[in-house]
Amino acid sequence: MSTVGVTIGDVSLLLGALADPTRQQVVQILSAGPRRAGELASASGTSAPTMSRHLRVLLEAGIVADERPPEDARARVFRLRPESIVAVQTWLDQLQAHGDEQLASFKRHVERRGTR
Repeated sequence: MSTVGVTIGDVSLLLGALADPTRQQVVQILSAGPRRAGELASASGTSAPTMSRHLRVLLEAGIVADERPPEDARARVFRLRPESIVAVQTWLDQLQAHGDEQLASFKRHVERRGTR
């Protein structure tokens, strides 16, 4: 996902994935460092199957990535992909810039009316 040309679909996918409190908690946990699925399930108080479903959503949205450590190819370690959040930040920055532009335009309008 590129920061240039962020689409509303990109943002919708990310926000949809982050709408769930458990997935928000997983992102918060992963911000401290990579974890195995079992560790994430324990830390969030969910079952392994439930955590698996949450991780699938986060993987599909590109928010997390999984890796298999060389010492245990059966294990999966999940890590946060901070670059995925850049799409949301870019979108928010675009909204802010548009809002600032509208506010400046309104200010100019009011100032012109006040000088008449």
